[in-house]
Parts: sequence; C-alpha cells; structure tokens
Amino acid sequence: MPSLPPVIAEIRLAVRTALSAVPDGATVIVALSGGADSLALAAATVFEARSRGIRVISATIDHGLQDGSADAAAQASEKAEAVGIRAVVRRVSVGESADGPEAAARDARYAALRAIAAEEQAAAVLLGHTLDDQAETVLLGLARGSGAASLQGMAPRRQDEDRTVWLRPLLGVRRDTTRAFCAASDLAVWDDPHNLDTRFTRVRARERVLPVLEAELGPGIAEALARTAEQLREDAEAFDEMIHETIEDIVEHAEAGISVSVAALAANPAALRNRIIRLVVDSEFGVGLTRLQTLEVARLATDWSGQGPIDLPGCSARRQGGRIVFRAR
Repeated sequence: MPSLPPVIAEIRLAVRTALSAVPDGATVIVALSGGADSLALAAATVFEARSRGIRVISATIDHGLQDGSADAAAQASEKAEAVGIRAVVRRVSVGESADGPEAAARDARYAALRAIAAEEQAAAVLLGHTLDDQAETVLLGLARGSGAASLQGMAPRRQDEDRTVWLRPLLGVRRDTTRAFCAASDLAVWDDPHNLDTRFTRVRARERVLPVLEAELGPGIAEALARTAEQLREDAEAFDEMIHETIEDIVEHAEAGISVSVAALAANPAALRNRIIRLVVDSEFGVGLTRLQTLEVARLATDWSGQGPIDLPGCSARRQGGRIVFRAR
C-alpha cells in the first residue's frame, strides 16, 4: 500500500486538531474560493469529518468584482461536490469602506459566511488562511503602526458576539504545502487574478516586500512573523484577563455613559491603563481609539491641569472629581 504523501498528512493533521473543538455530528462550513488553500482545507475536512459524523458544507462567496466571477464560483461549487460536500454559492454586493476595497470585500464576505452559518446552524466556519497569510497580516500591521493588537494577526479560533465560531486550521501551514496537497490529490486549482493585482496592498506585501526581506535578511521571515503574532496573542490574553479583573473594581455606570476611577487608572502601568481606556470605550460605545486619543484620555488621570472635555469617536471624555466620565455624543 503506497505511503501517504507528507503534504497530505500535514494538512489532515492540522484540520484534525482544529476539529477537536467541534462536537461529533455537528455541521461545519468551509469557505471555498477554489484556490489551493481553501480547496486543500475542504478536501482534508471531508476526510477528517467522516469518522466523526460531522456534516461539511462549502460556502463560496461571489463578490462580483471581476468578469467571470459567477463562473468561478460555480466551478468552486462543482469541486466541492466532487469531494463530497454540499455547496452553497452566495452573491454579495460590495459597498464602500474607508479602509479600501479589500476591506469592503472582506466585510461583505464575512457577513455572508456568518449568515450561512446561522442558516445551517453550523458549529464553526473554517477559513483557509495559511502561515503566509499570517505573515502578510503582521507585516501590514507593522506598517500601519497601530500597536500590538494589529501585530497579533489572525487567531486560530475566534468567537464573535453573535456566537459565530471561526477556525483557521492552516495557520501553521505554508502556502506551497496547500498547492502540493492539491497536486498530490489531483485537485484542479483556480488562481484568482486579484492575487496578482498589485493595486492591492496585501498583494504588494506578498509579491514585493516579503521576497526582498527573505533575500536580504535570510530565509524564515514568514515563520518569524507568524511566531511574533502567536507570542503577542499570548501576551494579549494575559493582559485581557488582568484588565477584566481590574475593571470590575474601577468602572461604574454613569448617566448616558460610563466612568472610570482616576486614582486606579493613574496607579496602573501605562500598558494596562491604555488598554483599560480602549476596552471601556469599545465595549460601551463600539468604537476603537487611536493611540493619540488613548494617550489624551490617559492624561486626564496622569497629567491633569484642567483640560477637557476630549471629543472621541461616538463619545466624549471629561474628568469630574475623582472619575473620568465617558458620555455618548
């Protein structure tokens, strides 16, 4: 009996590990574009799900952003059905986003996947992001200078407020491995032309920046960036636990908003103080603060000379007595 190709064994193991969080007999959605990453994920998921009675459904999202997108979506669903998956195709309308067309398409795609997961009562949605995608995400976050949160990259497991669970089984797998898996499995891969379109920031990072870093600094850059993301996520989880314990003692509800103890904020290290401010504003008003906005609020506790109120997205911050009060605007 011929031995199993190592690339197939690697991806099946990654999927098996991720599916350990899914109950036997549950339903999972695999986001399928027809590219090598998602196709390898779909095939491996079908194999690993079979012994546990897990039902697998593919979801292909047609963004309608290029000629032939409907045909590409139909071909992806045919590939899904060929490996034993019931296929769902959903056409979406991509709107505008302040963060650009890539973000707008991503928002539309995730909204559609979330809706399909709800319709099918799925335990999880599986996404085909690889280690290379993770490295690109960290590199782009570093370029934006938006702090540790953006450098954490993509989590292997995430649960949204609406209880949608997202799994990324292939974050430890290189993109070349998924293509080799498809070749070894005789699966025809669709190459999205957008993946070579240098109008997109991520494509420029992939095709121009990372190869230069590898050439000038040596191999292993992608793995190093992915390790950085993993380490920062571990740190963030520890910080979050400390913050939630602290917030219970220092936060109170106020009229049309929420307030935080000045003394408690001032007593905490800057890293915790700034995270508390960002978390309070995000959880109460659903908006994120920039670093400059966060530091301005922190100065109400650490360097107050009568300044304020501070206008923030969706709210304002003002020092009143021994508390900083955030109110909706």
